[in-house]
Amino acid sequence: MTRPNPPILGACLPTDALEMYLPWIREYDRDLELQSFFDPAVFDSDWVDETVRIKRILGDYRGRLGVHGPFFGFKIDTHDRLVREVVQKRFLECLEACEKVGASQMVIHSPHTTWEYNNQAAMPGERQKQVARVHETLRPVVQRAAEIGCVLVIENIEDKDPSMRVDLARSFDSPFVRVSIDTGHAHYAAVSTGAPTVDFYVLAAGDMLDHVHVQDSDGYADRHWNPGEGTITWPAVFAALATVTSNPRLVLEVRDKTAVLAGAQHLVDLGLAV
Repeated sequence: MTRPNPPILGACLPTDALEMYLPWIREYDRDLELQSFFDPAVFDSDWVDETVRIKRILGDYRGRLGVHGPFFGFKIDTHDRLVREVVQKRFLECLEACEKVGASQMVIHSPHTTWEYNNQAAMPGERQKQVARVHETLRPVVQRAAEIGCVLVIENIEDKDPSMRVDLARSFDSPFVRVSIDTGHAHYAAVSTGAPTVDFYVLAAGDMLDHVHVQDSDGYADRHWNPGEGTITWPAVFAALATVTSNPRLVLEVRDKTAVLAGAQHLVDLGLAV
């Protein structure tokens, strides 16, 4: 897919908000991320009905559709075999949902933490062990994702070194494992933990970047504000994105689902996106 210039914004939406934004989404067949399946408890109910509802609402939508995968209650580098089995079960269930709705991307959370970064030198060999644990967890998940043509993108959460997650994704040597950046998480890490600025996260990812959660923050907490409400320097972020040829999905992930268009308009007014 050719990268548009300026890039086209999409959004992260729960099922209940889809109809509200459908005219805007359909305008350019904007990228869409479903936030209907990230709570693992969803898969203890009749979640198949939710996929039917989503397909009915979206109709002949032809944009790039993704799903935020489950993340509450676990990490992908777990040491515990029993927990690992739970993680695999939840991810495989979510991939089944992806297949039913036609999603080609699933967001999963990075295992990296600030504590881990600060203690690397005190734990020789731990980074390699962590990578091995992540592979043990994700092996059947990556295999299933490849079978259905769904790319797993690893999103930064507490990541202080933006290259660690990129190296982790590369270690799979698979086109079905790539990198996601959450701009608000990166800004929190920069302001509160001394990490690089958001644009440096983009540059570190390079063409491994397949997905971006666009949200603003004050750098103290994970605000999920609209662009313009926090202190992220958006021109620098979009200048970095212009160097990436992988055409990542740029989806607004803001807390107030009634005000998504206000955040989009701020970036449009800056001449950075449409």
